[in-house]
Amino acid sequence: MPRNPSTGVYSKPAGTTPSVGQVIDPAPWNALTTDLGNEITNSLPRDGSAPMGSPLKLASGTVSAPGLGFSSTPQTGLYLKGGGLLGFTQNGVDLVLAKASVYSVKTGDYTALATDDNAVHRFTANATVTLTAAASLGANWQYVIVADGGTVTIDPNGAETIDGAATLIVPNGYSAYLICSGSAFFTDKVLTRLLAKAESTAVGSFIDGLLLSNNVANPTTHLDFAAGSARSGSSFVSSASTMTKRLNGTWAVGTGNGGLDTGSVAASATYFAYAIRKDSDLSFDVVLSTSATIGGVTTTLLTGYTIVKCIGVVLTDASSLIRQFVMYPRDEYTFVTPVRDAFNAAINTTSALLAITVPNGVKVKANLRFMYLSSATTASALFSDPAQGVLVAGGNNEGGNVGTIQVASSFAVGSDEIWTNTSMQIRRVAGASGNMWVWTDGFIFPCGRNA
Repeated sequence: MPRNPSTGVYSKPAGTTPSVGQVIDPAPWNALTTDLGNEITNSLPRDGSAPMGSPLKLASGTVSAPGLGFSSTPQTGLYLKGGGLLGFTQNGVDLVLAKASVYSVKTGDYTALATDDNAVHRFTANATVTLTAAASLGANWQYVIVADGGTVTIDPNGAETIDGAATLIVPNGYSAYLICSGSAFFTDKVLTRLLAKAESTAVGSFIDGLLLSNNVANPTTHLDFAAGSARSGSSFVSSASTMTKRLNGTWAVGTGNGGLDTGSVAASATYFAYAIRKDSDLSFDVVLSTSATIGGVTTTLLTGYTIVKCIGVVLTDASSLIRQFVMYPRDEYTFVTPVRDAFNAAINTTSALLAITVPNGVKVKANLRFMYLSSATTASALFSDPAQGVLVAGGNNEGGNVGTIQVASSFAVGSDEIWTNTSMQIRRVAGASGNMWVWTDGFIFPCGRNA
């Protein structure tokens, strides 16, 4: 067959190029006309009246001169890119088409590979996604992570970063879109904006859950914090599970570790519990401090954390052990063993302050019980909030809350809830000299729990 099937070049059969006066041999001329007829039949008609009978082969072309173009706009069409990839050009400009997405469900840790380019992976449990080196994935590698059942931690390779950070946390219910530059990773910042908006637009201050309790195994040294959440202004943090912190150890991240911001546990001291949030992944933790204010907490160990809110308080006894307590809703504490703060102590008509076992540095409402003994046949004792100033006990004055002696040297009893000053004190006075007993059953330290 005269046409070369590889190059498409047609060559006439031998003996079909006559000279003047030569007698034409019909055999080669018949072969020529048969070949011409066959090749005309095998040619593609310009009017499109017949289709191709085999694959159409084009020149590779370039972005400015595509292998398949148009007569009116020759720079628009198809061409072959490097690596056997098909390219689309429009007026000499390369068109980048979106890649097909591949969806898959993941239930645990996963390493993202080059073959996951443009994949959408839905994680249904807590997981860590380790990224292959950016140079191996290459520029324009794209990946979508959907956290639907757990928090997903994205961890780039080695010292590589994602949005400039060592890791990126995708909280449950959120998603992240990743792009590789060939040396680092970036997101479309939607996740960051959503989380920032949730912070900045929220207002108010509250605690939901996060009740304190003595740890069952180590009740005098360890504290448990129930699941819950806390907000103060625009700062919010939550915990889905119980956390345990040691009062007899300096702070370290995570449950079961130390909780003190500085120093060592002291005797007869007050420790305030603060909910803190890790800035990089919004995770929950607790720090314990003798400071009654956030500003006074020592933050040396808390780099990368935000102190959100005070969520409770605990007291130690003379042996530096945690006083065992029961915490009820609305920030109410009851000591497992009532503390006797006054025993057969003198009381008289001169008003004075009385120290009791409650948190130091803040005002609390103490839950108190009293006994009063006097040789007078008619007298009462009055225990009150120091903010009320100096009061006088007796029916003709400010009254009493420990009853009235009707028989000389007999006991009178009473109870009351009384606000203290910031030095753990209430005020006491009697209508007649005598002796007093005072028990502290607990206190209310309002942190913001509504239930």
